[in-house]
Amino acid sequence: MAALKKYPDELRERAVRLYRESDPKPVIRQLARQLGVHHEALRNWIRQDEADRGQRDDRPTTRELGELRRLRRENAELKRANEILKAASAFFASELCAT
Repeated sequence: MAALKKYPDELRERAVRLYRESDPKPVIRQLARQLGVHHEALRNWIRQDEADRGQRDDRPTTRELGELRRLRRENAELKRANEILKAASAFFASELCAT
């Protein structure tokens, strides 16, 4: 289950757009204070937007993060299935040896 977001997506998009379209660039702390968000949250949103636009290569894009989450879930599910199959094969092997 996904964690609840502290800030709505609309606020995030608006804040990033405000920062991106401003010239000169505002101080992140001041803009965050004006919008009523934590300055580190705004800083992370801006960094993520820059990564999504290909302006940064030091962090994965939103699409890559989603793919990574999906693959991790799939991997965990496959590991669980593998453990079940191992237990079942051990059980049936012990049944064959008993007879």
